[in-house]
Amino acid sequence: MKLAGVLFVLAAGTLFGFGSGTHWVATWAASPAPQFPEDRMRSAHLEFSDQTVREIVHTSIGGNTIRLRLSNAFGKQSVEIGAVHVAIRSEGSGIAPATDQPITFNGRAAVTLPADAIVFSDPVKLAAPAESELAISVYVPKTAIGGGVHYSAEQTSYIGAGNQVSALAIAAPQTITSWVWLAGVDVEATAKTGTVVAFGDSITDGARSTLDANRRWPNVFAARLLARKGKAWGVVDAGIGGNRVLHDAQTNVGFGVNALARFDRDALDEPGVKYVIVMEGINDLGHAGSSAPLSETVSAEDLIAAMQQLIERAHERGVKIYGATLTPFVGTVFEGYFSPEKEVKRKALNEWIRASKAFDGVIDFEKAVRDPDHPDHMLAAFDSGDHLHPNDAGYKAMADSIDLKLFQ
Repeated sequence: MKLAGVLFVLAAGTLFGFGSGTHWVATWAASPAPQFPEDRMRSAHLEFSDQTVREIVHTSIGGNTIRLRLSNAFGKQSVEIGAVHVAIRSEGSGIAPATDQPITFNGRAAVTLPADAIVFSDPVKLAAPAESELAISVYVPKTAIGGGVHYSAEQTSYIGAGNQVSALAIAAPQTITSWVWLAGVDVEATAKTGTVVAFGDSITDGARSTLDANRRWPNVFAARLLARKGKAWGVVDAGIGGNRVLHDAQTNVGFGVNALARFDRDALDEPGVKYVIVMEGINDLGHAGSSAPLSETVSAEDLIAAMQQLIERAHERGVKIYGATLTPFVGTVFEGYFSPEKEVKRKALNEWIRASKAFDGVIDFEKAVRDPDHPDHMLAAFDSGDHLHPNDAGYKAMADSIDLKLFQ
């Protein structure tokens, strides 16, 4: 009986896309947040009925065999998915017709996503180049509230009436800037290929970067890795706008659950993960007394202890973890977000990241974007205008500051 079980596992591995010396590696992913109340989901076009949502994603590394990961994370009810297609995107909601491929799940076109569950698709042959854009079309035949939602995608998705999964372009589309029911895209890659997870908040998520341009710092970093000779690495963005290390969001659940709670799902469980870059903590400082109660005030020591927990959990999985310093936020336009006391804590956390040697390496984003003449401030040329989030140039400066030797 044991031998039969082993033979079954080996056969299944061959059946579902693994060749000799290959494994699944994440080329794109998005981190989900809890569902808003149903009335708000309706107003944001995140309740669906007999509709197709065509979602656009930007790959990091390429491959010839891919699979999709669908998610109903934080969903409270099962969702029936009627059909899914994937294709290379042309422009807008359009696709390159010769690349259009139906997606199956255990050989079936339809699949049910249980509440809070994730489902892997069957492998499909599709030449998906590095830094290409895929159009993933999901048809929902019955009324369903969006699950597995990444609210601030900085990317347009298209919604059309009826089953349009194979349409050359979505007819009469509505648009949203969220990803729904879509957790990740994986490629079959050599055993030596892996993924880097960028784990953080809105600055990692690319807030205030140019819509549909893929100018978040993880995108620019992925392009740098691809341009060098040698080993290729996938890069996935596990940022959530407003996310905190130690507290869940309250009024705005789109900010996600705390980083300690989501670290396994959004980072350590990513297929092929070898490295994690952590840039979190500025919202723990800023939200208390602003969008969160003062009772949720944290100290630098609280954040350091949480970082040590993340480090231990990464090392338990054999994953290297790098600490990124927090960028300046003096003068931010968000009322109550900045104070001199919070700035002292930011500096203390940054000093610990640099000097403690607790992380496997340090990425100094603060140094990359600060004003040399006023180091407590972000350089004006890198400031999006809110004195908290970088602009496209600032995100590029962050990505360009990363020492690629850390990813050998």
